[in-house]
Amino acid sequence: FQAVSVKNWLAKFVTAPLKRMVQLRLLATPVKEIDQPEWRVSGGIMIKTMEAGKVHNGSVGAVAVESVADILERELQEVIKDWLARVHDQADLTCIPLNYEERTGHLPYLLHDVIARLRLDAGSKAPISKAAAVHGDLRRKQGYTVAMAVEESRLLQVSIFSTLHNNVKHLEFSLLLPDIVTIADEVDAQLKEQMLLFMAEDAAEKAKVN
Repeated sequence: FQAVSVKNWLAKFVTAPLKRMVQLRLLATPVKEIDQPEWRVSGGIMIKTMEAGKVHNGSVGAVAVESVADILERELQEVIKDWLARVHDQADLTCIPLNYEERTGHLPYLLHDVIARLRLDAGSKAPISKAAAVHGDLRRKQGYTVAMAVEESRLLQVSIFSTLHNNVKHLEFSLLLPDIVTIADEVDAQLKEQMLLFMAEDAAEKAKVN
C-alpha cells in the first residue's frame, strides 16, 4: 500500500485515460457547441443545453451534469452487476463457492461509504469504514486469502471507474480528478481495514497455539 505505487497506478490507469477521454470528447464536439455553451440550474442540478444536431422532434437537447457521488448512487446496482461479472471471470475468486448474497452482500455498504466520503466537505476527516472490517471478518471466515481480498478490492475500483466512464456525458471534468483520487483513497482505506482484521485474527490464532 505504498503511496508511491498508488500514485503511479493512478497516473497510468486513471489520470492518463481520463485525459485521453477528454481529448476525444472535445474532438467529437462541434466547434459551435464548444464556443457557445449555455448553462442553467434546474432542480439543484446544472444543465448544459445545446442544439441537437438533427432531432426528429426539433426540440433542444439537454445534458444533466451530476456529481460523481450522485452518479454512483444512481448506478449502484450497475456497479455491483459489473463487479460480479468481473469476479466470475477470476478463477482464483470463484474457487470458493458463494451464492449471490454471500458474494455481493457487502458491496452496498462499502459503496455507500464511498459515496458518503465523496460528499464530505473539503478538509473533513474521513471516517473509518466499519463495513469494511465486518466484510474482512466475513471473507476470512469464508476461506479467503489476503490476495483474494486485495483482488476483490481492485475489481471494485475498476467497476466504479467503468461506471463513471459509461456516464461520462453527465460528468463535470473540472471536478472529476479530485473525486477519482478520493475514491481510490477510500477503497484503499477499506482494504486496509480488512487487512488489519486478517492480521488480528492470524495473531489471535497463533496465540492460542502457543
